[in-house]
Amino acid sequence: MARLGLAGALVVVPALLLAPARAQDTARPPVGGVSSPQGAMIFYQAHGPEGACGSGCSDWIAAEGVVEWDTFKRLFALVQRLGDRKVPIVLNNWGAGDLKVATTLGKIIRERGLDVGVGTTVPNECAGVTDAACFALKRSGKPLDAKIDATSVECDIVCVLVLAGGVHRTLPPGAKVVIGPTRITNRLAPNVSAEEQKGLQSYFGDQYRLYLMQMAVSVEVAETVERNLATNRATQIPRADWQRLGIVTSARP
Repeated sequence: MARLGLAGALVVVPALLLAPARAQDTARPPVGGVSSPQGAMIFYQAHGPEGACGSGCSDWIAAEGVVEWDTFKRLFALVQRLGDRKVPIVLNNWGAGDLKVATTLGKIIRERGLDVGVGTTVPNECAGVTDAACFALKRSGKPLDAKIDATSVECDIVCVLVLAGGVHRTLPPGAKVVIGPTRITNRLAPNVSAEEQKGLQSYFGDQYRLYLMQMAVSVEVAETVERNLATNRATQIPRADWQRLGIVTSARP
């Protein structure tokens, strides 16, 4: 029987059947101390012209990187600094992120009453500088003038779980929503037994189903994850079904 007391070290991640759409930036150092892996998600304030992040929206929180075990701490710290300001989050996640933490991010977002969209934030000051210098700018703590690039967006199960927390949630019309199977890993040890895999997949599957229902996302999404776990395949959800399933709250032109 799986020992659920180990859940702090056990991580549910998407099984990467194909190469990720966005490669991890090797210039990014660890952002949460020596125990935080390279490429972990960061959050920073961005500003653009009127309408840059939606109707009447010019300020947003950029979220980019891999959803790791400590990512929720950085989001919580930033929204605490913002106080009562309600600015949307623009999500750019990649890699085999932690699904449990993705739901925690979604809960923080919902509790704060924030909206969520998906795209790549491109700071103006990053033009012509090295990746390391650009990363330092993003970590400076100051708001950055930027634009949002939504020309190539792929939303996996990690993305869907974070997106679900948004009071209003949107995807660009050309986005791809691809739901694949998941797997259990242990960040403190290399292997998880087949018995642990089975027990924990069932346990966490129930947790994700409940979370999505609480966020008004159709149970069909959780069923898709479970089905793909059994078949080890990925399913692309057509744009026509996004709003029906509750993945987005309104269609974008």
